[in-house]
Amino acid sequence: MPMSLRLSARARRLFGITHRQAACATVGALIQAGMMIVVILPWRWIPTTLPPVTAVLMIAPTTAVVLATPLLTTAQRNRFRLRGTAIPVPRDERVLWSATRARQLVYHLIVGPLQVCAGIVLALSWLVAIVAGTVLIWMWLVPVGWRLGMVNYAVAWTMTAGAAVFVLAWATPVLLRVDGWTARTLLGPGREELLARRVADLAESRAGVVDAANAERRRIERDLHDGVQQRLVSLAVNLGIARATLTDLPDSARKVIEDAHDQTKQTIAELSHLVRGLHPAVLEDRGLDAALSGIASEAPIPVRLAVRLPVRPPAPVEAIAYFIISEALTNVIKHARATEAEVTVDSTGDRLRITVSDNGLGGADATAGTGLTGLARRVASVDGRFEMTSPVGGPTRLVAELPCGR
Repeated sequence: MPMSLRLSARARRLFGITHRQAACATVGALIQAGMMIVVILPWRWIPTTLPPVTAVLMIAPTTAVVLATPLLTTAQRNRFRLRGTAIPVPRDERVLWSATRARQLVYHLIVGPLQVCAGIVLALSWLVAIVAGTVLIWMWLVPVGWRLGMVNYAVAWTMTAGAAVFVLAWATPVLLRVDGWTARTLLGPGREELLARRVADLAESRAGVVDAANAERRRIERDLHDGVQQRLVSLAVNLGIARATLTDLPDSARKVIEDAHDQTKQTIAELSHLVRGLHPAVLEDRGLDAALSGIASEAPIPVRLAVRLPVRPPAPVEAIAYFIISEALTNVIKHARATEAEVTVDSTGDRLRITVSDNGLGGADATAGTGLTGLARRVASVDGRFEMTSPVGGPTRLVAELPCGR
């Protein structure tokens, strides 16, 4: 690398300024200088004897800046692209008068000119520091009689200039950071809009995660159903044929075949239950009513099922509803000692309402870190509402509402 480039890079690291930042600051100064000329220059011709003309000359420049605010704001945003900073456009910027427009006027009429003045002062300070720091060099151009009397002053000026350079090297990047911060604050969206956008982005990303998880469950279900489960079924069939036909084997060998056959059938049953827990194919093919009918028919206790859905809900919501009901019925069967249960699924406006109740012992606690906590979190993943009442002695009633807007 050439020496000049190395020195330039070291200087930029020392002063904390890049070419992009310098270009951005220069363009900003030019924009603000042009705006200040428009505002201040007409005052030179304000007459003292013609009040109407005076009023026009006082009001017209400010009115011009107000009308040109969208153009000035666009120019300011474009200059910040020079330094790689993007300032978002507020949603209410096109409104004739709003809080956004007021902030932009504050920037163009007050903050921007003040920053330009601060930049001019900073530039002049740099110039004075450079001149003072090089006084020991150019003092040799003056006559000898003057030169001898200037040595002490030259040394003092050089030391002062050195201290000033370090102060200015700190102040320059600070001014540039202040310029960026004020532009983002006054020309960009307000704090409430930024929070709203952040919430919307988080909701969208969370919805993407939910969709991706559902898609992954469906893929795993297909792989297990079409791959592992089919091979196990084929193995069970072969073992069944061997068990039925190989009657002349020793008892120990027949026992091994019979045990392998029974364990294979048990594994197939457990795998089928696992596949249904991941994402049952009937849910995707025929919908929530058919999938829940399968759960109710296999339950060891009577389950009254009522599904009233005029329109099929979105696939992620449908899957969450299925898993909530499946897990709730599993808890009823395992822990509630209930003799019957009831499941109701209907829609109220743009929300899917799920109700699961039983006549068991009650006393369930959704905050105790059990499976009910997982149900509550699953409902919360789509901004739903989860509520459960389970007094000691029963009955237990679980209610979940899931939004169907997306």
